[in-house]
Amino acid sequence: MTIYLDFEKPLAEIEGKAEELRAMARASEDMDVEAEAGALDKKAAALLRDLYKNLTPWRKCQVARHPERPHCKDYIEALFTEFTALAGDRNFADDQAVMGGLARFGDRPVMVIGHEKGHDTKSRIERNFGMARPEGYRKAIRLMQMADRFGLPLITLVDTPGAYPGKGAEERGQSEAIARSTETCLRVGVPFVSVIIGEGGSGGAVAFASADRVAMLEHSVYSVISPEGCASILWKDAEKMREAAEALRLTAQDLMRLGVADRVIPEPPGGAHRDRAATLKAVGEAIEEMLAELDGKDRAALIRERRRKFLKMGDKGLAA
Repeated sequence: MTIYLDFEKPLAEIEGKAEELRAMARASEDMDVEAEAGALDKKAAALLRDLYKNLTPWRKCQVARHPERPHCKDYIEALFTEFTALAGDRNFADDQAVMGGLARFGDRPVMVIGHEKGHDTKSRIERNFGMARPEGYRKAIRLMQMADRFGLPLITLVDTPGAYPGKGAEERGQSEAIARSTETCLRVGVPFVSVIIGEGGSGGAVAFASADRVAMLEHSVYSVISPEGCASILWKDAEKMREAAEALRLTAQDLMRLGVADRVIPEPPGGAHRDRAATLKAVGEAIEEMLAELDGKDRAALIRERRRKFLKMGDKGLAA
């Protein structure tokens, strides 16, 4: 069953009518509704293109959070082979919101790390909706250091509302773990690429995405705070999230202009969840191209250029 967003209600009505006609035809062999259903399909496809042609920042947030959007586990299963999960931070616990391990991308061994939100109620609770605790960031640090030690390219897949703000996480040093993870990103001497596949929320995303190359899916978002959180702070009213989303410049297109993102990966009409296979393929091709751009660079050059990139960040488009 397709899950429709608020702004997709007109589309839901048209696609629902087409499905009703086909269901009636299946129940009665004498009915031929394909011509009428086909006309509704064409109308729905045109409306879908119109709806997604110029999405507002808030609508992009909604698409980035769509529950049927491919998550980290989907990308790992589709793009990598011989994936061997590595668990635990060797200190407190294994955080299920962060998954990572050794794998092969094409013919090269790599380390892949990402946030996993889960796909149903049980797995979302188990994965804490992709919100990592300190042990998740410390697990990521351990895997990044392992990649550095063995000279393995590092690939991160970012999809989190932000780091978990619970009492236990704060007691175990959430801010310190995020800072250490970000620092480790900047210190590893291996090719490092990151893809924002959904939400890139706050320091919880930066701790995985301080990479040589940062790509964003067309309808993903990346921001220091959620629109709702920003609205609550600035206007004392979470309902002003639309205005906050506009002000935050959190879309892939805005961040490309500002130099935060290095490339935007196109999504199928209607978003990544409408054609998961095409999205997975596009992300795989982008990762391959970004790794190729880094081939041949030695350890010192990678670290130097990565640090320079983040020190200069924000220069582009500031006058706009």
